Amino acid sequence: MKHSLRYFGWPGLCGLLLAIVLLQLFPQLRGVHFSAENKTGNLSSAFSGPYSYNDAVERAAPSVVNIFTTRAIRRPPAELDNPLLHDAYSYDRVPRRQRIQSSLGSGVIVRPEGYILTNNHVIAGADDIIIALQDGRETHATIIGSDPETDLAVLKIQLDNLPGITLTDSQTIRTGDVVLAIGNPFGLGQTVSMGIISATQRNLRLSTYENFIQTDAAINIGNSGGALVNARGELVGISTALLTSDGGSEGLGFAIPSNLANQVLTSIIEEGRVVRGWLGIESQALTPELASAFGLGPGNGILISGIYDNSPASEAGLQRGDVIISINNMEANDGKQIMNQVANLHPGSEVPITVLRGGETVSLVSMVGERPPLLGSRH
Repeated sequence: MKHSLRYFGWPGLCGLLLAIVLLQLFPQLRGVHFSAENKTGNLSSAFSGPYSYNDAVERAAPSVVNIFTTRAIRRPPAELDNPLLHDAYSYDRVPRRQRIQSSLGSGVIVRPEGYILTNNHVIAGADDIIIALQDGRETHATIIGSDPETDLAVLKIQLDNLPGITLTDSQTIRTGDVVLAIGNPFGLGQTVSMGIISATQRNLRLSTYENFIQTDAAINIGNSGGALVNARGELVGISTALLTSDGGSEGLGFAIPSNLANQVLTSIIEEGRVVRGWLGIESQALTPELASAFGLGPGNGILISGIYDNSPASEAGLQRGDVIISINNMEANDGKQIMNQVANLHPGSEVPITVLRGGETVSLVSMVGERPPLLGSRH
């Protein structure tokens, strides 16, 4: 005992006794650790997160499914693969070989009625789609609709007692928040990886409308269409892409935010397609030189580089070369952000637009149209 007293000293002994009393009075402090550098035994700060995310996984994992697709590929006989022989034979008269191409991915049950969100590239061109649930059930799925412009698709299965995941507002997420990626990497079966949100509002130019969440939670081949959930097991995004040099995860994964995914889901279910607002303009960011020439600061305004014929913008009097200062009372600093904002407007509504033209400010009002699937010519 004397040796122990010499080792700790009276301050250390008092600190130890205080810690014992506190642990008896407040059992929840037993997760608090002692600092290795604090020789007096004072309590250091508690962990800010849980020791395990099993509760979050148990809430979300039953809603994440494995997707297996097959596609028949018809090819001409090998002897006709030579391009020099193409004119000598008619393909219609020669039997073609057929092989089956299979692929895998993931999906998320977002409504208990059987609606599943996944990536469009997971099911594109599929002849057959099989859904495997965590509880062992398997069934065929039908495609309700797809949206290549966000790389999302909605599937439907006919089973009872389906666990729909809980969606959360993706605008509330913050860089540094803990997230879990749940999916079917490399066909191994349902797998969970953990990381944080590394960044938000990433633009990778992979699709027309994007606002990716970046995460270092491991996302690999087969995770596409799977769930990115928060520490409460709520869906914050649909895993979509990874940046890699060798096909493996390097901590650069990307997910479509849940708000955008839910908009696409609702529109496809209710309208049979995705309905987006559209003005019919093409824009580009102002370079520092152009901004200076227009008398604007860096990042203020976007330049109209093209206008589609017979578009709402054309009918409203917008012109190529106009600099948009604001749309719908929102400053126009980012062309991609403005396009996303316009897409959320209801076709048929009116939107105020302020432009800089010839050194003068011009106020216009444009009717919002519906974005057509195939865009025509522009001038």
